[in-house]
Amino acid sequence: MNRCLNKAALIKDNELNVGGTVKNPWRVCSIQQVEEVKCLIKMLPIWASGILCLIPVVQQGTFPVSQALKMDRHLGANFKLPPATFNVVSLITIIIFLPCFDLFLQPILAKVTKNEEGLTSLQKIVIGGVCSVLTMLCAGLVEWRRRGVAIAHGAADGVAPMSAMWLAPQFVFLGLCEILTVVGHTQFYNTESPENMKSIGNSLQCLVMAFSIYVGTLIVNVVNQVTQKRGGIDWLNDDINIGRLDYYYFLLAGLAAINLVYIFYCVKYYHYKVVIDNNTI
Repeated sequence: MNRCLNKAALIKDNELNVGGTVKNPWRVCSIQQVEEVKCLIKMLPIWASGILCLIPVVQQGTFPVSQALKMDRHLGANFKLPPATFNVVSLITIIIFLPCFDLFLQPILAKVTKNEEGLTSLQKIVIGGVCSVLTMLCAGLVEWRRRGVAIAHGAADGVAPMSAMWLAPQFVFLGLCEILTVVGHTQFYNTESPENMKSIGNSLQCLVMAFSIYVGTLIVNVVNQVTQKRGGIDWLNDDINIGRLDYYYFLLAGLAAINLVYIFYCVKYYHYKVVIDNNTI
């Protein structure tokens, strides 16, 4: 790859003007431009690792709401929580975690890791990947239990006599996954992007969220088509007591686990850029 990119800076005969400038800048690139492209390409494997990590984040407003509709949402005797309310747990987790990390965890980690930020951007991305796996495992186990209780109870409306607050743990892990993955990626792009390509680096965060939506939709469509073949049980049936939403969650947990191995591999072989006299290496 490096050899191929280096050829972009090779100057051949009759490609320079008398003053030494390049006749066609689209034909010959400067060494700085080549190095900047190399730096951007080096970041792409880490960028790709965020796609599967953020699928639980972009889908938090769909399947968990279906679960809440089939659970006991009463808070007290007379108040019933709306099914979409439980998404707030992830926001509360973020609100609590950020100041706690800055005030308590970061100083402790800074002393241990000898890094003033406590954790590097790649370490945050790795922990975010672990939280992504835990989010899906927790969601799968809760749904497995909820479905079993609902079927055993046999209510006409299909609602399980099980508190919807059991959804809270998965949203706690989801909040941690979101904050660590997003902050880790944002910090990574800002510190590792070439000076003249900071805007492109920052735009990668929006791009990874978009790809997460597309890949999440693709997985849903594939699961629907595969599980509906030959009269099989549709995992994502409109009636989640008939479907197997827990299997879908476990599938995402497996994909997140594979992605976590990929993250470990990328982090192991990634080398941070070195800054010397305002020049990057």
